[in-house]
Amino acid sequence: MSYENLSAASQLIAMGIFGAVLLGVVIHALRPSNKARFDAAARLPLEHDDVTGEQSHGRK
Repeated sequence: MSYENLSAASQLIAMGIFGAVLLGVVIHALRPSNKARFDAAARLPLEHDDVTGEQSHGRK
């Protein structure tokens, strides 16, 4: 097996792995059962603001 063949094969394998991971992330993000969790995470920056508008960074 030459270097060119090995390089092409490794690029195809890496592209397949990347495609599979990307597809898994998209499926996870679009599942209806995750909607409540993503909505709660989207509201987090708004819920933890102080009166002055500064964030407490987890300290109370």
